[in-house]
Amino acid sequence: MQEPRIAILATGGTIAGLSKDNLSLNYKAGVLSIDSLIKSLPKINAKISTYQISNIDSCDMDDEIQIKLAKKINELFEKDIDGIVVTHGSDTLEESAYFIQLSVKSNKPVIFTASMRPFFSLSSDGPKNLYNAIILATKSKGVLISINDKIFSPRVLSKTHTLNLNAFSSPNELGYIVDNDIFFYEKNKKAPFDIDKITTLPKVDILYSYSNDGNAISAKALFENGTKGLVIAGSGAGSIHKNLKNVLKELIKKGLIIVVSTRVAFGSVILSKEDIKLGFISALDLNPQKARILLILALSKTKNIQKIQKYFLKY
Repeated sequence: MQEPRIAILATGGTIAGLSKDNLSLNYKAGVLSIDSLIKSLPKINAKISTYQISNIDSCDMDDEIQIKLAKKINELFEKDIDGIVVTHGSDTLEESAYFIQLSVKSNKPVIFTASMRPFFSLSSDGPKNLYNAIILATKSKGVLISINDKIFSPRVLSKTHTLNLNAFSSPNELGYIVDNDIFFYEKNKKAPFDIDKITTLPKVDILYSYSNDGNAISAKALFENGTKGLVIAGSGAGSIHKNLKNVLKELIKKGLIIVVSTRVAFGSVILSKEDIKLGFISALDLNPQKARILLILALSKTKNIQKIQKYFLKY
């Protein structure tokens, strides 16, 4: 039987970090090449090719790299690649993975992974996470995240701890990995956004609502400087302070698209009939950073508020 052909696309992050003293908190992210990481893994029954897309701290992830990554994935799947692994920093992992989930054409596996400690540091989680991701890329479909022996959908995964190895959580895991065996609870979904003809994306920003909210000035300034959409991290089930909300109402009339998310970890945003009539869009259970990703892609296709709301209902 022919070995599966797996491409590994590296973007940097802690998994590619380098520590001078092998202690997890004393390191620089995005230093080591993907080839240097692969050499240290046990033999895997796969034909592996590597691509260094970037080598950055993931806090510096941007639209340009995400578009480059999406196009490279589509290009590789048009050739003879059976599966792809993407190594990424943990800070913005959920955003890039969700972007790819919404934009890749193929249902072949794309597995994102990361680590909380540099690859060669004391008790690093990097080697096992990378190994698991490669194994998963030979036995699955769609865009998934593999980390800490667990399998997640990008849509519902969030980073919930700044430092712990068990830093990610989700209302529902898709499955888990034991040695070379994969166990799924449910199937993954994919969504069709075509990234191939896109070179730039509409500007979408996030504002956080709070008591005595002063973001009305920020909202105006962002709109006047080219922002096409705003995601509001509201309190509770999507409540927005009146100081900000009054300005948002006026900006909606001028063409700004407003999606309401929540700063609360779990639950959905519920909009009143009045807010829906005014043109506010509910992010439902998407957190602000992933609501931003979906709004960016939605705006690349339409500015119709009803159509955009349907994207949030579906994806």
